[in-house]
Amino acid sequence: MSDLKPLPNARLWLLLAAAFGTFAIGAGFMHSYTVFLVTFIQVFGWSRAEVSLAYAVSQVVSGISSPLVGYLVDRLGPMRLVLMGGVLLTIGLVANAFDHTLWQIVLLYGVVMTLGANCLGLVVFVPLLSRHFVRNRGMAVSVVQSANGFARAFSAPLATMMIGSLGWRATYLWQGVFMGVILLPLASLFRGLGRGVSRRSTDGHGWTLGQAVRTPHFWLLFAVYMFTGLGSFLVALHQLAFAVNIGFDQLYAAGVLGMGAVLSLPGVILTGTISDYIGRELSAIVTYGTSILGVIFGLMITSPDQHLLLWLHACFFGLTWGARGPAITAKTADLFPGPNLGAILGVITIGTGLGAAAGSWMAGFVFDVTGSYRVAFSLSILFYVAGGIAFWALRRPPAIHAPATPI
Repeated sequence: MSDLKPLPNARLWLLLAAAFGTFAIGAGFMHSYTVFLVTFIQVFGWSRAEVSLAYAVSQVVSGISSPLVGYLVDRLGPMRLVLMGGVLLTIGLVANAFDHTLWQIVLLYGVVMTLGANCLGLVVFVPLLSRHFVRNRGMAVSVVQSANGFARAFSAPLATMMIGSLGWRATYLWQGVFMGVILLPLASLFRGLGRGVSRRSTDGHGWTLGQAVRTPHFWLLFAVYMFTGLGSFLVALHQLAFAVNIGFDQLYAAGVLGMGAVLSLPGVILTGTISDYIGRELSAIVTYGTSILGVIFGLMITSPDQHLLLWLHACFFGLTWGARGPAITAKTADLFPGPNLGAILGVITIGTGLGAAAGSWMAGFVFDVTGSYRVAFSLSILFYVAGGIAFWALRRPPAIHAPATPI
């Protein structure tokens, strides 16, 4: 039997709001790299493949560190993880203000800041929310997942304005100061929320990581994460550079793409909530199709006069940015519930890191070779289709069930 105590309604919704806000802040700092990428190309003269390296390393580190983050949150609770993550983000942001070489950016953004942001991300909050929002799990996960889209929406325009008025070094410095100031208030929102379930009371119940990896559903979920990461980041990291390369004004393009990203808030929440009723698979398939349509509109843009196509690209791609996340993470919680969900989700999330790293670097490399993002956008469609097929295969329940006691 679980000794999890139900939270009062007010505390429950405060928890959801706290998870949303914390994830949005960490993700906002990470997503602003799309603007710094353009700045680094202009200031240092690096190629797109070179400036994409830090982001690619970031995604790999995010993936391979997720099992550790999941393990720690199962044992230490979210408050300590938020403290750890906030400290790392503060250090990385302030230190980035003094960058002079590519390896410094790769180390500080790709490793230090990424580890910090991972401690403020989904692997920390999904297990917690899944334990407290059982009947509305899809809704709760979708709300916190929508913070990622919210972060994309405000980070690019805000970073563009800050860099334009303060310079990129001062922008990093002020971001670090902000993170340092809000660190303790953020962590305090999760005070008293430990693992939620004690080890003693849950022994013999739920899935272990070893049991999960022996099911085909685990590897299908891994493939879904990887294909989705590839499809998304072959486009997302280079969206602004793509628009600027065609000839759109940078601030205008950042604003359009930011407005498109705003749509991910209702898009993510709607698809996540609907997945509680029509099923995770069907909900995800709809979002894959919408994203593909957004990429197609991008492929149709050939000149800076095609404002409508840019808006359609931004809106359709932005509407479903992250919208598969609630369905995937809720599906993971559906299939592998128990006290080890954090560790299981962490290992599966490696697929996202690998896919996002390969996609973000590949898009820059393809541009350096071909002078265009068209091949990258076409590959995005291919991987989205593969992700949809893999997710649809999850519609049947696992043939192997967790035994009553761990092996």
